[in-house]
Amino acid sequence: MSDPMHILRPSAPRRMMGLVIQLLLGGLLLWLAVVNPPSNPLWKIFLVLIGIGALVLAQKGWRGSAQGIVLREDGLWSEDGTPIAPLDQIASVDRTLFSLKPSNGFLIRLKSPLGRAWVPGMWWRVGRRVGIGGVTGGANTKIVADALSFLVADRDARNG
Repeated sequence: MSDPMHILRPSAPRRMMGLVIQLLLGGLLLWLAVVNPPSNPLWKIFLVLIGIGALVLAQKGWRGSAQGIVLREDGLWSEDGTPIAPLDQIASVDRTLFSLKPSNGFLIRLKSPLGRAWVPGMWWRVGRRVGIGGVTGGANTKIVADALSFLVADRDARNG
């Protein structure tokens, strides 16, 4: 295990704003289902389930954003040791304007799928794509994206 080159932590105001918005959404949906219920009981069940889902995601996002993303010489890892994108699996790093990426973030394309994973507000991995960002600050995310791009370019130059 190599030493961290950079640790990407969430911005405190963004983290709090994400929590508040999700809690408000969940609360409003549940309030709507109780105070002004739709005439069709299926819609009421739908509102309750979506409201509870928003509250669960708020809690999961709050817990998940408590841990940073660590850039090491061997790739990106969560602070708890969960691999996000090992360097030997990274094909490219994309920060272009029109790529499907999180807010203030970047997209990583992998050589092969690593399985689905998601930490709301921090990162997601679906198939061969990994999105990093969301509640993270733009400047720090750019530093990590650029450093990761250099690591990938250096690895490719050494391997010929």
